[in-house]
Amino acid sequence: MKIIVTGSLGNISLPLTQQLVADGHQVTVVSSNADKQSAIKELGASAAIGSMADAAFLTDTFAGADAVYAMIPLSFTEPDLGAYMHNTTQNYITAIKASGVKRVVLLSGWAADLVKDENIEHLFDGLNTSLTIMRPAAFYTNFYQSIDLIKGKGLMGKFLALRYLGLGALLSGKTGLLMGNYGGDDRIVFVSPKDIADAVAEELVLQPREKNIRYVGSEEMACNEAARIIGAAVGKPWLKWVRLSDKDMLQGLRMAKVPEKLAETLIEMGAAMHSGKTLQNFHKAKPKMGKVKLADFAKEFASVYQQK
Repeated sequence: MKIIVTGSLGNISLPLTQQLVADGHQVTVVSSNADKQSAIKELGASAAIGSMADAAFLTDTFAGADAVYAMIPLSFTEPDLGAYMHNTTQNYITAIKASGVKRVVLLSGWAADLVKDENIEHLFDGLNTSLTIMRPAAFYTNFYQSIDLIKGKGLMGKFLALRYLGLGALLSGKTGLLMGNYGGDDRIVFVSPKDIADAVAEELVLQPREKNIRYVGSEEMACNEAARIIGAAVGKPWLKWVRLSDKDMLQGLRMAKVPEKLAETLIEMGAAMHSGKTLQNFHKAKPKMGKVKLADFAKEFASVYQQK
C-alpha cells in the first residue's frame, strides 16, 4: 500500500513509519522541517516537505495514496487553538476529497468527546472514505516535560510552569510532587507512543465501512502509583502527584504564558480525567492494552533525565 504519514518523525510517526516500512508498504512522511529529509530517507520512506496550512501541498502529497494517517500537532503558540484546529482540519478534508484517498486514520484523544470547543472529529463525518478515529490515553512521553521541575528547576512563584496535559513536577528537599488538576488517587490510563503506532499500523490496512473509534492504552493505574514508578527510576521514590484546583492550575498555565485558549482546553481535559469520565468511556470500549508498561518507559525516562 501507498501510505502517507503526517507528524514528521514525532513520538508516534517515527515508530509508525518504521513499522510500515518493515511491513513492505510505500511510505511518505510529511514534515515541515527540511532538515528531517535525510532521516526520513534513511528509514526507507519518502519525504514530503511542506506545511499542513497549505491545502494544495497536502492534495499533491495525498494523490495516489491508499491511506493517510492524519494528526494535528498541538500548538503552544497559536492564540486561538480552536481556529487552528479547525483550519488544519479543513485543509485535510480538502486534500482528502481532491485526492480521492479512501482510508483515513485520524489521531484524536481519549477526552476529545468531552472537550466541547476543540473536538474536530465530527468534521470528518461527511467524507466519502473509510475512517477510524484513534483515541489514545495520556502519553508516557508527557513526563519528559516535567524533567526540569523534578530536578528542582523552573518554579514560578507558588505555582508550576505546567505544560502538556497539565503534567509538571517539583522537588524541594525530600518532598517530590507531580501536579495537575487531576492526580492523587485518580485512576487514569497511560499509553506508550509505540503502542499507539502499532494500533495505527493495524488500522491503516483495514477498510471498515462505517466510522469506528478505537481507544488505545498501555496501563491503567492511580496517578500516585505512576509518580512512584517515575520517581523510583530517577532516585526519588517519594515522588507524589498532588491535584491542584482548576483555578490554581489555570493560574499556573497563565504564568507559563500558555495561550489562553489552550490553557482552558488543558483544564477541561484534566477535569474530565479527574471526573473519571474518560476512564469510564475507555472501559466501555474494552480495548486490548498495549505491550509497553510504565516501568519499561521509566527506564528510558531515567536515561533522558540523567542527560539533562
